[in-house]
Amino acid sequence: MSPIPVIGTATAMKTKRRERITIPVIAIDGPSASGKGTVAQRVARQLGFHYLDSGALYRIVALAAERGGIEWSDGDSLAALATTLQIVFEGDEIFLHGENVSTVVRSEAMGKGASEVAVHQALRSQLLNVQQVFRREPGLVADGRDMGSVVFKDAETKVFLTANSHVRAERRYKQLIGKGNHAILAHVLADIEARDARDKSRASAPLIQCDDALFLDTSQLTIDEAVEKVLQHYRHTN
Repeated sequence: MSPIPVIGTATAMKTKRRERITIPVIAIDGPSASGKGTVAQRVARQLGFHYLDSGALYRIVALAAERGGIEWSDGDSLAALATTLQIVFEGDEIFLHGENVSTVVRSEAMGKGASEVAVHQALRSQLLNVQQVFRREPGLVADGRDMGSVVFKDAETKVFLTANSHVRAERRYKQLIGKGNHAILAHVLADIEARDARDKSRASAPLIQCDDALFLDTSQLTIDEAVEKVLQHYRHTN
């Protein structure tokens, strides 16, 4: 896929709105460390679709705010900041103002930051159109917390992908250790449960399962099995 600059002009966004209705979207929502990102990327690759990691946008805002001295609790300033960011996704790499920030954006610190900045309605409203610009031919696989409930309400294929908190903590712990980071399983579990609570209780676009979404518990599934179930659901709904 070609690089996607995600802060676009108003005209470009209006053009994309007119195209949306004919472009398929697979919306995958779920809690932290559920495996939705890995599954979504593989589904997108198999179908030849574009991929949107919506959480990365909030991580980028958290990073830019930290660098700019803006508190993660200051929703209005975060929304204003988002309008100034030059963000480009190119494959698995993320660029902010021309700098490759892929590694730092995917750090645990920015994961926590994303969860904290995402509670602000002003910021979510600012990023709504940015996310919808990703809806391009031949199709899109989008993962996040509110892809099916807010951003792509008209998506015909919706999946709520989850796993129990202990399984998710073990996955995240192994991921951190595999990257050479220090981690304590009990602390990872506590962090995941705290993020779950924030995501489910926030006033703006809380994490919920849409009534028309497939519930997919991956606690006992391999990645390949989860991918196949999503593909089967896509074929059934399209």
